[in-house]
Amino acid sequence: MKRGKRYAEAAKLVDRATLYDTADGIALAKKSAVAKFDETIEAHIRTGCDGRHADQQIRGAVVLPHGTGKVVKILVFAKGDKVAEAEAAGADFVGGEELIPRIQNEGWFDFDVVVATPDMMGVVGRLGRVLGPKGLMPNPKAGTVTMDVTKAVNDIKAGKIEYRLDKTNIIHVPIGKASFTEEKLADNFQTLIAAIVKAKPSAVKGQFLKSVTLTSTMGPGVKLNPVKFL
Repeated sequence: MKRGKRYAEAAKLVDRATLYDTADGIALAKKSAVAKFDETIEAHIRTGCDGRHADQQIRGAVVLPHGTGKVVKILVFAKGDKVAEAEAAGADFVGGEELIPRIQNEGWFDFDVVVATPDMMGVVGRLGRVLGPKGLMPNPKAGTVTMDVTKAVNDIKAGKIEYRLDKTNIIHVPIGKASFTEEKLADNFQTLIAAIVKAKPSAVKGQFLKSVTLTSTMGPGVKLNPVKFL
């Protein structure tokens, strides 16, 4: 894959053979974010889980203390007095059955997170085929299926992110923007890592964290020492 000059210059900053500590890794990820926009700093965590087994799945959510730097649009499926509650909490879109054709037939996806009250999951379930592949399906483990829509919306707006294994048993999550201070990125990263270590399935044998890599949107990967987090 051909890379641009900016990437080549940024890549020179990183020693691919070195496992950095958190502070140095974050400093390098920030320094190598040289695009003209405010790049996202992401963590990519390769685990020793085998996600094909139900007892080795990881899925949860954590509120990053300094948020992600991204403005998140929230859609809430609710009815009755929960509609007004969701609107008062600051949800961007609130509705029910009438939203199904808009999403299914018109391809409307102007939202980043979907929250639903339990009594609406029968309706939302009909959208499984379109929301599922996009990672938008509400889930109790992530706190997005709940009667407490005020807390759900407030947490997401405050910087709550969801983490889960992909098909290759890697967790990919944003921890902030390149414009964040190193201290804020470190706070967010430590909060995330603590949550993931705590979520380790008891069925996992051997090394739990195989590798931990930080990267900016357009920059090279910076490998951290995974042993430091266990």
